[in-house]
Amino acid sequence: MAVRLPRPHPDDVRIALAGLLGGLLLWGIGLGTRPGDEPMVLWEGRWPVLLPLFVMAGCELLRRVRPRTVLLVGTVALTCDTVTQGSLVTVVMFTDLVYASVLYGPPASARRIPWIMGLLSVIGTVVPTAVWRVPEGVLIGVVIGLVTLAPAATGWIVRNHRDAAEAARLRAQQTALLAEMDRSQAVSSERARMARELHDMVANHLSAIAIHSTAALSLDDPDTSKEALGVIRQNSVGGLAEMRRLIGILRDSSGDTEPAAAPTLDGLGALVDHARANGLDVDLDCTHTALPTPVELAAYRIVQESLTNALKHASAGRVTVGIAQRDHALDVRVTSPYGGARDDGPRAPGSGAGLVGMRERVALLHGSFEAGPEDSADGKIWAVHVTLPVTEGESE
Repeated sequence: MAVRLPRPHPDDVRIALAGLLGGLLLWGIGLGTRPGDEPMVLWEGRWPVLLPLFVMAGCELLRRVRPRTVLLVGTVALTCDTVTQGSLVTVVMFTDLVYASVLYGPPASARRIPWIMGLLSVIGTVVPTAVWRVPEGVLIGVVIGLVTLAPAATGWIVRNHRDAAEAARLRAQQTALLAEMDRSQAVSSERARMARELHDMVANHLSAIAIHSTAALSLDDPDTSKEALGVIRQNSVGGLAEMRRLIGILRDSSGDTEPAAAPTLDGLGALVDHARANGLDVDLDCTHTALPTPVELAAYRIVQESLTNALKHASAGRVTVGIAQRDHALDVRVTSPYGGARDDGPRAPGSGAGLVGMRERVALLHGSFEAGPEDSADGKIWAVHVTLPVTEGESE
């Protein structure tokens, strides 16, 4: 299996090429870092300078993809350069390798390299000074620090800034994601609220229209048809008014359409009268004091939807609505006859959205909701029982 060599970064190719050409230029004009007769020069002549130069240029090609490896190879090349006449470009490229090894290397290497380079700088200062016993020995440590510690420290600072910028970018992305999730949840909640309001405000009128229009079409009795048409007209006008009210809720101000106040339990009398006009036998028992607006709205809508369901599905008989306030809760109970045949007209189909809407309203207020058939002294009934908590200090 062939080993795939890493591909150099385009910028690294440019750096390596510029370093190589610069080194060749200095070599061509005969400019080195030390004279040929210096005792440290073991490889005399101009040609040995080129080997460390070419090796260092090759290391520059892989400064990002293999930072630790090229640092080790570059160190060997720099050591070889010190026993030749030397090239300034070779030294400069080595400092870049030190910088790149800290900036692009693994986190563990990036932490160790500055400490290692600092230790080399200290050793390069102490040992020559102790051996030669001349102040000029300190200059060797300074040069070593400039070649090793300075680029390593610079790479560490740049890496910290880069990591901090990346962390800030990730935090900004997370914040934007959370904001988008909050926005989506807010939109979904508002759509669900609008769907409940639309269903509760209009379903009662449309159900009555459906029932009485079916009766008018199925019964060949002019008086009955006229009465049904009157009820249909009344519910049509009421439904149109409710739709206008819903539009008013959705608008701040538009022409002569202004937002209307949310319905309260004080309006249950009119709601029950409307249900009676549609043919229901309704008995209302309501006792309460001042309640929070959300609680009153939820209780009103639950009674409204229960009466709509009774109009559509209940058998002939009495529908009871009971509302009582106790301690820190409001009890709402609506019962209607369940089972058996209905002989006072056709029924309207149901979608089940009403029960879902009631359950959602109660859940938003952390209350309890029960709906289903029960046995009673008058026979089988359908009962809706809701308990809404009332927190002290929320009453208006």
